[in-house]
Amino acid sequence: MRPVLQGAHGQKPLVVVSIVALALAGCGSLSHTVRAESPLGAEPPTEVRLARLAEASSDARTDTALLAQATAPRSAGPETEEAEDYDPWEPFNEKMFEFNRNVDKAVVKPVAQAYNFVLPDRLQIMIGNGFDNIRSVPRFINSLLQGKWDGAVRELGRFLFNSTVGIGGLFDVATMEGIKKSNEDFGQTLAVWGSGPGPYLVVPFLPPMTVRDGVGLAVNGLMDPLVYVLPFIWDRLGMQVGETVNDRSLNLELFEGIEEATVDLYSAVRHGYLQRRERLIKE
Repeated sequence: MRPVLQGAHGQKPLVVVSIVALALAGCGSLSHTVRAESPLGAEPPTEVRLARLAEASSDARTDTALLAQATAPRSAGPETEEAEDYDPWEPFNEKMFEFNRNVDKAVVKPVAQAYNFVLPDRLQIMIGNGFDNIRSVPRFINSLLQGKWDGAVRELGRFLFNSTVGIGGLFDVATMEGIKKSNEDFGQTLAVWGSGPGPYLVVPFLPPMTVRDGVGLAVNGLMDPLVYVLPFIWDRLGMQVGETVNDRSLNLELFEGIEEATVDLYSAVRHGYLQRRERLIKE
């Protein structure tokens, strides 16, 4: 495996893509691109690896990233149990979850493996950084809407810094200088404004979500500058496909073996998602 590297977008969801590309979103909308560092000598116990992966992928939104967070050692409180239990559409969600996982195995991962074979890691990370730089705009807007002025200032600074010194965002100079992302989205904005999460939901080719986060996902998309720079749907689709494949490629080896170590994969991913959203809202 290759060293831990972090790149693309703080909140990038799995996106709807067309024909073969549609499959790309089912597994893998990656909020961040990360690589797990191979340990020297014997592999540590599974629970230790899970804890490390949960920390490394704390802002990721892939099913496996959520799984790592869900299965890492932690204490659960009453709030987490209540959030996890609110899944009235579980039979439907489980079917959609399995569909997305099968699409990932059949299409997304093989495409990402071929992409990874052709394109060097460093170039993949630069591409991911460029996409993430564009996502500074919705993060900036949502920080303002939530009254998080420090986050808004940081996002504005990140965008200006990376767009200039970082050559159009290809290099994440802001992170190197300690300017952290705000990781805000419109789903969190709705929560700050008092909206409840609603039922948990899984649909084809999209990340896990609640009803509130589904609305947030749609509105967040309207804040993306690419919507207005690339007015034709096929152009935007191509950009989304490229970003999804790039992020999936960077994460090919990160969670190998974890799924096999988890008895109830669906519940683990659901729990990881709800806990991550709760944490982000409180930050």
